[in-house]
Amino acid sequence: MAGRISDEDIAVVRERSPIADVVGEHIQLRNAGGGNLKGLCPFHDEKSPSFNVTPARGYYYCFGCAEGGDVITFVRKIENLTFTEAVERLAQRAGIQLRYEQGGYVPGREQGERVRLIEAHRAAAEFYAERLATPDAAPGRRFLSERGFERVDAERFGVGYAPAEWEALSRHLMGRGFTAQELIRGGIAREGRRGPIDRFRGRLVWPIRDITGDVIGFGARKLLESDDGPKYLNTPESPIYHKSSVLYGVDLAKREIAKRSQAVIVEGYTDVMACHLAGVPTAVATCGTSFGEEHIKVLRRLLLDQAEFRGEVIFTFDGDSAGQKAALRAFQDEQKFVTQTFVAVQPDGLDPCDLRVKQGDAAVRDLVASREPLFAFAIRSVLSRYDLNTNEGRLGALDAVAPVVAGIKDPGLRKTYVVDLDRWLGFMDEGFVIRRIQQVIGRDRGPGQARAPKQETVDPAVRLEAEVLKLAVQRPALLGPEFDALGAETFTLPEHVGLYGMIIGVGGTVTGGPGGREWVDRLLEQAGSAGETGEAGADLRSMTTRFAVEALRADTAVEERYAAAMLAKLHETAVGRALAQVKSRLQRLNPVEEQQEYKRLFGELVALEQQHRVLRERAAGA
Repeated sequence: MAGRISDEDIAVVRERSPIADVVGEHIQLRNAGGGNLKGLCPFHDEKSPSFNVTPARGYYYCFGCAEGGDVITFVRKIENLTFTEAVERLAQRAGIQLRYEQGGYVPGREQGERVRLIEAHRAAAEFYAERLATPDAAPGRRFLSERGFERVDAERFGVGYAPAEWEALSRHLMGRGFTAQELIRGGIAREGRRGPIDRFRGRLVWPIRDITGDVIGFGARKLLESDDGPKYLNTPESPIYHKSSVLYGVDLAKREIAKRSQAVIVEGYTDVMACHLAGVPTAVATCGTSFGEEHIKVLRRLLLDQAEFRGEVIFTFDGDSAGQKAALRAFQDEQKFVTQTFVAVQPDGLDPCDLRVKQGDAAVRDLVASREPLFAFAIRSVLSRYDLNTNEGRLGALDAVAPVVAGIKDPGLRKTYVVDLDRWLGFMDEGFVIRRIQQVIGRDRGPGQARAPKQETVDPAVRLEAEVLKLAVQRPALLGPEFDALGAETFTLPEHVGLYGMIIGVGGTVTGGPGGREWVDRLLEQAGSAGETGEAGADLRSMTTRFAVEALRADTAVEERYAAAMLAKLHETAVGRALAQVKSRLQRLNPVEEQQEYKRLFGELVALEQQHRVLRERAAGA
């Protein structure tokens, strides 16, 4: 291991890394007067900007959360790096070759993990891009051509081709000095019987870049009929790739998002390409996951999303029922933006990519221009399910839409939509509509009604238990004997203990196979015959059903790895509780007077600590 970076080189890195430029790659900064710049703090949620940058002195400070420092501190915190990794990250950005004391410069030896993984991904992206021109990549070129993309478009977005070979990329990268461990750790390859094998084979590949432009992962589209994998396969979670905060195309869109105060959310890689090429350069997409809170934080910082600066976030969805459901899910997050949110729906169900192919660039721009406020779309989506030509239909629609209207936090906006709702339903009596909404909300919360579903606890340990039980209900084969051997004492919530006992009662997950309806039916049948009656039995059945349909917190492509990690974490948590109990008992013993018992417990403590360490390593590496 090479020594520390020389102080002289650290000083050069600071000098050649203007703090306004580095911070500006992550958030939008505006003139705050006095030579200062300001923006929304990336380290805590806030409505008004309190994050200040002073370029002349090279420092930043947030008056909201008291975070401050220089450009190296900022990179350390924003990217969760060590000091050395942050310096290396900035040196790479500025084209500076670092020198290390106590050993000098040894290329590739002393670099931090992030730098090495970034370099490996950049080399992989170049490899894929070059292979797009080979004869074997003809299906990929045809796929792009059929969707209106030319060679220059593929080059602009870095689209490439992964050869239909087991080790083509792995051999190439290892020949350039990268280790098998680095390739597997970064998600570029996975462990094979004789070494690393390529994660993507025979697929069209899009490089996924972070906000600064570094390649951190890939999205790959199936091309071959012989490929039995999912249509789209994404890089798994890694030290540099976290799908919950990644937006495809954000590196290309960030300047225009800040300039136009607009962000357009589309559903896929080709949709982002189509929008940018059609004149909508603010388009971004999520990568293998639904749009969520971390994505909102990224966009808010780029939009400088604050009360006195009204921008636009536009969601594009298909006009079918699935698209409407997606829009209604977006409604749940809408009010986390200060800015205005809209929905742009193509009635014929065409996504931006298909729309561009069939109707041209102007049609894509028109789609975005035809946006409708998200609240209005959510309300209209509910109303469309009812016959508004009858009194029964209008009243049913009003009752169904009441929670949506009541969920609007801004009182003025809520009142405005009550007026619109009255007009859309044709009652022409705003007072009646308001009273009815209040009655519906009050009735749903009042006594004597069906019990509301229990709110999911925020306790991480209990949430972990729930996720493992959800896996047991949905994917029993992924858990198998290790889950069955856990024991009921592993679980802390009584209903979790009950569900675990019920699973064991039907033979355990080893008898569940791949899961599916038959397995769930067995569990529900067991719930009815396990001696549980009344409310307890109903709770057990309800929980089983909920776990059977509730989405797992992982992509299908990484479920096996995810299940192993969750199981190890749960086991680790249980062993941690046992450790605490043994330590407590040891503290109460007199090591001289109760020597034999003390030795026995001390031996148990050592064994538990070793088991805890192994499980922690398994959970981290799974």
